[in-house]
Amino acid sequence: MPLKIYKRGKVWWISGTVHGQTVRESTGTNEKEVAEALRVKREAGLVSDHVFGPKATRTFAQAVESYLKAGGDPRFIGTVDAGLLAHFYSWPLKDIQQNDLDDAARTLYPTGQPETRNRQCYTPFVAVWNHAVLNGWADLRKWSRPKKAKGTNVVRIKKRRAGTFPVEYGHAAKFIAAMSPGPAMLMTTLFYTGMRPIELFALEANEVNVAGRWITLTHTKTGEPRGVPMHEFLVPIFESLLKRNSLADDPRLFRTPRGEPYEVIVTDEEGKGGGGLKSAINGARRRSGIKDIAPYTGRHSCSTGLVVAGVHPHIKDQILGHAADDMSRHYTNVPQAPLIEAINKLPVPETWRALAWLEDPLAWSGKLAEGTGRRTDLERKKG
Repeated sequence: MPLKIYKRGKVWWISGTVHGQTVRESTGTNEKEVAEALRVKREAGLVSDHVFGPKATRTFAQAVESYLKAGGDPRFIGTVDAGLLAHFYSWPLKDIQQNDLDDAARTLYPTGQPETRNRQCYTPFVAVWNHAVLNGWADLRKWSRPKKAKGTNVVRIKKRRAGTFPVEYGHAAKFIAAMSPGPAMLMTTLFYTGMRPIELFALEANEVNVAGRWITLTHTKTGEPRGVPMHEFLVPIFESLLKRNSLADDPRLFRTPRGEPYEVIVTDEEGKGGGGLKSAINGARRRSGIKDIAPYTGRHSCSTGLVVAGVHPHIKDQILGHAADDMSRHYTNVPQAPLIEAINKLPVPETWRALAWLEDPLAWSGKLAEGTGRRTDLERKKG
């Protein structure tokens, strides 16, 4: 029987059987006209499938929709307005050839290296295609991918991305000095704990033991709690944050200059996040002229700083959460003297110690309305 629409609650549904294909699904809308248009489109698709077969009618957009509904990775898929999905949106799968995929890679990533095009264009395309094959919408096909240049005389200069390598603490101090107090406190803590940004954004008051110089992380990337030593340089910061937090409803310690918890924002394929620090980081880059520091730089710098200070590799790995012995695994809330002693070997440049807001972090934390362009804590007095 032809497809019909009926209302279930506030939403219209489609139901019926066309050429042996039974349908019973929600339109996702409470508007009858929209539901009717979706019914017509759905029925026409079933008729086309019966006459021509799904391999002749399915588009790349339909394959992407099915792929994502099945739990496929959305990274690099793009949207209807940009990226891979937009490029091949209405193309029938049967019409896409190898040269079309190659053209898409060149169009979408004109300056990209072969590795970039492979990761961000070919890999998601092939994943969608293979899903379509499983659905019977496309033929199994072997797609060629770009290859790296070979030869001993091939030289490629690749710019390192900020946040993927360490910097010296004196260099970092100049950058932090160009930040407003709130973001500066957060970045300082990243450099002197080695924590991941997403761990620090989720840090709560009950996880901090200032007297014991210890932080107990319950929200970690691995899902396993761990203890982190606190550098003595961070004591004034945490004392102030705990005092402020005692009057707040949200247990998270670090806040934006507007008093709101930082939002975790994933910024790349490795899952690293900037946590809403983009404006603060970009502002500090403009004022300081330093372009090679990002939220994740603190963790890399801490790791390298511990090595330079002569800290044993096993102790370093415990601090960073790369390794755990029985004691650290079962007693994450118990301060461990060797780790505390090791973290205190990280250098604190005088430029960093001299920052005015360290005298009273709580009083300084509200001196900036982030995003307004007015940085009262950094303005020079006009003579």
